[in-house]
Amino acid sequence: MSDPQAPATRRLYIRTYGCQMNVYDSERMADVLAPLGYAMTERPEEADLVVLNTCHIREKATEKVYSELGQLKVMKTERVAAGLGMTIAVAGCVAQAEGEEILRRQPAVDLVVGPQAYHQLPELIARTHRARGERLAADFAPEAKFDALGASRSTSGVTAFLTVQEGCDKFCTFCVVPYTRGGEWSRPAEAILAEARSLAARGVREVTLLGQNVNAWSGEGGLGGLARQLVRIEGLDRIRYTTSHPRDMDDDLIAAHAELPQLMPYLHLPVQSGSDRILKAMNRGHTAESYLRLVEKIRAARPDIALSGDFIVGFPGERESDFEATLALVREAGYASAFTFKYSRRPGTPAAAQPGQVDEAVKDERLARLNALIESQQRAFNSAQEGRVLPVLFEKPGRHPGQLSGRSPYLQAVHCEGPAELIGRIAPVRIDSAARMSLSGTLLPEAQPA
Repeated sequence: MSDPQAPATRRLYIRTYGCQMNVYDSERMADVLAPLGYAMTERPEEADLVVLNTCHIREKATEKVYSELGQLKVMKTERVAAGLGMTIAVAGCVAQAEGEEILRRQPAVDLVVGPQAYHQLPELIARTHRARGERLAADFAPEAKFDALGASRSTSGVTAFLTVQEGCDKFCTFCVVPYTRGGEWSRPAEAILAEARSLAARGVREVTLLGQNVNAWSGEGGLGGLARQLVRIEGLDRIRYTTSHPRDMDDDLIAAHAELPQLMPYLHLPVQSGSDRILKAMNRGHTAESYLRLVEKIRAARPDIALSGDFIVGFPGERESDFEATLALVREAGYASAFTFKYSRRPGTPAAAQPGQVDEAVKDERLARLNALIESQQRAFNSAQEGRVLPVLFEKPGRHPGQLSGRSPYLQAVHCEGPAELIGRIAPVRIDSAARMSLSGTLLPEAQPA
C-alpha cells in the first residue's frame, strides 16, 4: 500500500557545465529536491523541473546556456500545450553574474539561483509556483548553504567529490570567480569529516576534495592536516584535491604527500603562463621560476608524483616571446596532463579592458602548438606506465563484456578483463599498452576473488 504522505514523483533534469565544483553542487541539488518527490531523468523533455547549473569562466560556456534555454523554451511550450508543466531554473556562476539579464533575455526562465543559494531551491520553487514569486536568489552565504545541506548525501559510485573550500581572494585579472563565488571560505573540519564518513559508509573509496583554491583551506593544520584526519576513516583509501594555487602550496601539505600513501601522487597545479610579464599582468602572485622551484620541492618529497596544469594562451599583451616562455616552462616542468584555453574576455574583469587584445587567429595557432607539446608529454607519461603494475580502483563495468574500468593513482582510465565482484575494490593491474587518454592491462592472478 502506498504512503499517502509520500510526495508524487516528479522528474528532474540537471545539466551541469564547467568544473568539478559544479558537479558536486548538482549532486547536492538533487539531494535537496528528492524529499519533494523529484527523481532524476536523462531527458529534459520529460522533466517537470529543469536546472541548468552554469559556468561563467569562458564566454563560449555562457552562450551555450542561452542556446540551451532557447531549446528549453520550445519544450516548455509543448509541455504546457499537452497539459503538463515545466519549471526552468538557472543556477551556478552565470546565474550569479547575469541573473537579471537571464530573466530579461529569456522569459521562460522561472528561477535564477546563485551558487551559494541552491539549498533554498525547495522554498524558491514553491514561491515560484505561487504566482511566480521570488525569481532571483543570488546571495553569498556559504555557511548557511552547508548548514542546510548537512552531511548525508546520496551516492551510487565508489568515488565522490567533497567540497571543503569555496571562493577566491586572489583576484587574477582574467577570472570571474571572486565575483561569482565570493571570497575564500573554508568549511569546518567537523562538517567535512562527517560528510566523508557518510560517503565511506555508502561504499565510497576515493574522495576528491574541492575548492576554487582548495589548498587555501584554513582549518587547523591546513589541507595537509585535514588529509591526515581523512586517512583515518575506515574504507577511505584514496584522497585527491583540486584546484590548487601555487601561492598556497605550503611545506606541510608537501610533507603530507611524502607521509600519506592514500594521498594520490597526482597534483593539479595551474600556472597559466611561463612569462613573468604576463603572470604579473594576470596578478598571479608568482613567477615562472618560483613555480618551477616549487615543482622541484614537491617532486623531492614525492618522486612518483605526476603534474597537471592549466594554461591560458592569448592573454592581452601576450607576445610571441611570452608564449615561447610558456612552452619553455612546459618542457622543464613536464606534465602528465593539462587543460589549455584561449583567453576569453569576461565582462567586469580587469583583463577585459586591458590593451593588446590578441587576435583570435593568433590564439588558435598558439593553442595548437601548446596542445601538441602537452599531448606529446601525456603520451610519453602514459607510455612510461607500460610494464608497470599499478593499483587500480575499479569503478564500473567496461564497454565490452567481461571488461572492467577503473582509475590508476594518476587518474588515468584503466581497462582490463575481470569479474564484476572487483568493482569498488583496488587491485593490481599490469599495464600492457597505453593510449593518450587511457591504459589497458591484465589483472594479476592474486587479485582474482577466491
